[in-house]
Amino acid sequence: MLMVKSNIKNMNKAKQIRQSLFLVAGAALLAVGFVVTPFVQAATLQQQISQLQADNGQKQQTVSQLAVQAESYQGEINRLQGQIDGIRAQIAENEAKRDDLQRQIKVAEDELEKQKNLLGQNIKAMYVEGEMSALEMLASSKNLSEFLDKQQYRDSVQAKIKSTLDKINALKAQLKNQKDLVEKLLQDQQDMNAQLTANQNEQASLLAYTEGQKNAYTAQIKANNAQINELRRQQAIENAKLFGATPGNGPACGGGYPGSAPGPWGVWGCNYSLDYSIDTWGMYNRECVSYTAFKVAASGRHMPYWGGHGNANQWDDNARASGIPVDGNPRVGDVAVSNAGFYGHVMYVEHVYGDGRILVSQYNASWTGTYSEAVIYTGSLVFIHF
Repeated sequence: MLMVKSNIKNMNKAKQIRQSLFLVAGAALLAVGFVVTPFVQAATLQQQISQLQADNGQKQQTVSQLAVQAESYQGEINRLQGQIDGIRAQIAENEAKRDDLQRQIKVAEDELEKQKNLLGQNIKAMYVEGEMSALEMLASSKNLSEFLDKQQYRDSVQAKIKSTLDKINALKAQLKNQKDLVEKLLQDQQDMNAQLTANQNEQASLLAYTEGQKNAYTAQIKANNAQINELRRQQAIENAKLFGATPGNGPACGGGYPGSAPGPWGVWGCNYSLDYSIDTWGMYNRECVSYTAFKVAASGRHMPYWGGHGNANQWDDNARASGIPVDGNPRVGDVAVSNAGFYGHVMYVEHVYGDGRILVSQYNASWTGTYSEAVIYTGSLVFIHF
């Protein structure tokens, strides 16, 4: 009986222990639940950001393909324009040739009319003389020689006029043939010009359509970037909830980087946890990119808004795209870019030594979001001359 009671007591005790464990586990799950919620939210935001970045990558690839296609269309338009200019020059030349032939035909026709009049007059004179008999003409002549001269003259005049008429008619026919050939050539050239113009208009239409598509994709990329910035702002808030980021828990600021400064989405600076907020240029606070952007702007130079334009190892590409000089020669005030690693790293050049070394100031070199300085060799670094 005691054994039974003992077993019952043990069973009750085990039950109590199980209940206690259940309550502890439940409390732990609730506690974890409070932590997981912002973590899941931040992860979801990151997933959306990644999806938008992937979509931008595809769209940028399409934009690049459309740019190549547009360049091809523009090249074809230019080639056709060259052919059109050439054929129009030939048309103008043949039109001038046709007009000159028409003028020569008119001169020949005028000469032909003149010779016809002369022929008429001579025929009339010879007709009058022709009514005289040979005997009468012989009688009216002083001698036989004069009679023969008259007869020879009549024959010579007739032969000369006939020869002149034949030459003029032949010239007129030749000029007309040349004019007909020129006009046919002109018609062919005008047809070719019309076809080339139609082809050029078709290429121009394709170019306009391609440019329209390219602009539409570019606008979508811009809209995605704006959405990415908004998601990153929300993500920073969720990260702050998750890791307990609050103003005032950052390290002492270095390099003049502000402890707290107003930005488009709230305050930012070194008094806030790493990646807690976004600065004026779209960069996360206490990152190397945020610090160098601040240093450039603080020196009175223009710092472009590069939020959403990639990591540190893309700054040199961003600079070239913005027309900012980039080369391997460091100067004080430059931004030094290392393209090594997945993210890369950017630093601010404080001093240039004569032995291939430079003094740089930087943030987050050791992934702790803190300020540091270093003397390094330029090596494979590139330098942005803002």
